[in-house]
Amino acid sequence: MIRAEDIYSYIDTLAPFSTAMDFDNAGLLVGSGAQTVTKGLITLDITHEAVSRAEEIGAELLVSHHPVIFSPLKKLSAESVPYRLVGNGMAAICAHTNLDMAAAGVNFCLAQKLSLRNVRGVSEFCPGAYILWEGELPEPMDPERFASYVKEKLGCQAVELAAGKEQIRTVGLCSGAGAEYMDELENAQAFLTGEVKHHEWLAAREKEITLVCAGHYSTEVVVLEPLGASLGKRFPQVEWEVFLGEPPMRFI
Repeated sequence: MIRAEDIYSYIDTLAPFSTAMDFDNAGLLVGSGAQTVTKGLITLDITHEAVSRAEEIGAELLVSHHPVIFSPLKKLSAESVPYRLVGNGMAAICAHTNLDMAAAGVNFCLAQKLSLRNVRGVSEFCPGAYILWEGELPEPMDPERFASYVKEKLGCQAVELAAGKEQIRTVGLCSGAGAEYMDELENAQAFLTGEVKHHEWLAAREKEITLVCAGHYSTEVVVLEPLGASLGKRFPQVEWEVFLGEPPMRFI
């Protein structure tokens, strides 16, 4: 019999919850560790659509990247996602910044999706957890070609680009909203992330580094299939389904 606490403990070996950043809210956020699990749903966000799919397949557990409860709740309405989870007797484990920085976590999976070589963590947050990652492209590219390469590899609707001056051999990356860490790059000619503020675009232009923004969803959804494969191998008794969902926005 597999319980939610068993799955939590395994994820903790892959991406220790103790390494999550101070602002984060990661862990078993809904339900009991004693919850028996025969079916599980793996998703980026625990949305109403994800809960509906969990209901359809009879899942007792949802494993997500983004926390289903992030800010303190001031009320719990019947229309809210956490309320639906409780009503269905479902547990929720959320591995957020700890999974971003883990050795086989989101950033590593993003680097693999881009076929980067010699992938390594830089800017260590705590032992074994790295905020930034770097790797070499299969071949040098100019900024415009690199942006197109990212768009193709990640299946994005569009990417944003600030073109630098150099050919790109080494790429630095930080999934999600990671542009604030761009100054900590070591040897990269380009930086890839999911969200960029105006002043960060200006900073990239001043540094003459190529900056590509591919969207929060597209830079993080890459972890779901590998996580699902890992959980499936460790817990073959559980029926796992990866729910990709859709980006919360689109370009028109």
